[in-house]
Amino acid sequence: MRLVTLLLSGIFLTGCTSSSAQQAKTPWDKWYFSFSTPKALPAQVTLVKLIDNNKHGYIFQTIDQPQGDSVGTWSPYSGTGFSQFNQVKSPPIAMVFCWDSIIDKKVYETSLFFSPDTRERMIKSDPKWDNPKEPYYYRYLVIGLAPEGKVRVWLKNNGKPNIEQINTKIKTVSGDALDMCKGVTNFSHGYEYSDEMIKFIKNKKYPYGNW
Repeated sequence: MRLVTLLLSGIFLTGCTSSSAQQAKTPWDKWYFSFSTPKALPAQVTLVKLIDNNKHGYIFQTIDQPQGDSVGTWSPYSGTGFSQFNQVKSPPIAMVFCWDSIIDKKVYETSLFFSPDTRERMIKSDPKWDNPKEPYYYRYLVIGLAPEGKVRVWLKNNGKPNIEQINTKIKTVSGDALDMCKGVTNFSHGYEYSDEMIKFIKNKKYPYGNW
């Protein structure tokens, strides 16, 4: 996680530009990422920093927030496609984001390292879904946020079950281990459960499912 923070800091201090004269080409203009949560177990993402394949840095403070209706375990169709705010021009190398888990009543900081095979998959069309007018690309990344700070990563699969990115390295910390996310929260005065949350967790044992 410290390595991610240092890498991100270096990119942003140089003005979010690439040091390489050769920019990686992509067959699409943007890819999109979305966050998903279980039903009635909400979270809010407050800050995202990301480095793409061209060493460009991005900071997201206005973020399309998590939505989800998975119960008990993740739906294979979690997440959305196009996003108004969560857009990047080149496949990701690393991402760090801060999020409030309302059900856990704490802040988490999650670091993601994306493997080369994920980036490769995002820029190569899938012949199973190609058609002469529009090749199909895996350009919709989904990040699942669950109780106990559990995080999963998928690519959406053209209406079929999501493809989990099992080679993505994921590290989530909280409390004294927070670095970039220390003091970053939308709930500085404490967390309150909504009526829907109270009703949903009644007679259930934490952490409310298998994620």
